[in-house]
Amino acid sequence: MIETFSRKVATLSGAALLAAGAVLTPLGASADNHGGSEMPGKAIAFDRGKGNCLACHHIEGGQSPGNIGPPLVAMKARYPERAKLHAQIYDATTINPESAMPPFGKHYVLSPEELDLVVDYVWTL
Repeated sequence: MIETFSRKVATLSGAALLAAGAVLTPLGASADNHGGSEMPGKAIAFDRGKGNCLACHHIEGGQSPGNIGPPLVAMKARYPERAKLHAQIYDATTINPESAMPPFGKHYVLSPEELDLVVDYVWTL
């Protein structure tokens, strides 16, 4: 019982140190490994009026994510070739005609430049 309590205290202490580190991160620096807020693709992906990836996907750090699509994690493992991730975001119906994902490139929801920025960001997840 005491050993279990000690493990919980150690775990909580470690979590507190991690939280303190996140709070002490200098402005403009990223406390996570997800590209940070300085990546323009992240701003587009999180923008509810533009990329709106959070409407369907869970992305770490996003608020009120949807659950229609898979969580956006381990993207380089899922898409070792950046071009395949680009194709998926451009028009997911090419690979899966029944996909609920909007064709962000094909329907000009995102400009080619914005699409590239989103792909760059999502690939870091």
